[in-house]
Amino acid sequence: MLPAVQSELAKQTIKDPYNFDFLTIRDKYDERELEEALVNQITSFLLELGTGFSYIGRQVHIKVGESDFYIDLLFYHVKLHSYVVVELKTEKFKPEFAGQLNFYVTAVNKNMKSNSDNQTIGILICRDKDNVVAEYSLENISQPIGISKYEISKLLEQEYKISLPSIEEIEESIKELDSEK
Repeated sequence: MLPAVQSELAKQTIKDPYNFDFLTIRDKYDERELEEALVNQITSFLLELGTGFSYIGRQVHIKVGESDFYIDLLFYHVKLHSYVVVELKTEKFKPEFAGQLNFYVTAVNKNMKSNSDNQTIGILICRDKDNVVAEYSLENISQPIGISKYEISKLLEQEYKISLPSIEEIEESIKELDSEK
């Protein structure tokens, strides 16, 4: 949907999947917790997104008509000269997510983008996706939108389990300390 040079750079900009291993987050988390964890680790998140991204904000307010909306994360890409809207979902991709992101991209284009900026790009980052469903969902959308999934490996959790004593070992140590008194 973008001119050839921008289109190629935009394709290179959007990864699939994104690796969020730098996050330490509980097993059952919601979108706000994911967003907060990413913002708290913004340097790592920017490195994972790639070069050229500048962080503008989270829950960026945008008014459309009489209604208020909040964009999860908003960036500006200095090489593409365009805003990048990032919508986070902690579940598998659903077609309605594309409509929501399309709306946000349109709102940024109409309310924030200047004449010197290129068209806004939307990135939807979900826990998982079915590529065919994603392709069908984007087929008639004329905006540059990408759908990606993210991964958080459990390696960190396993590392802690290996390096920390078991409940039984802790109980045994307490018993030993009590018997020494």
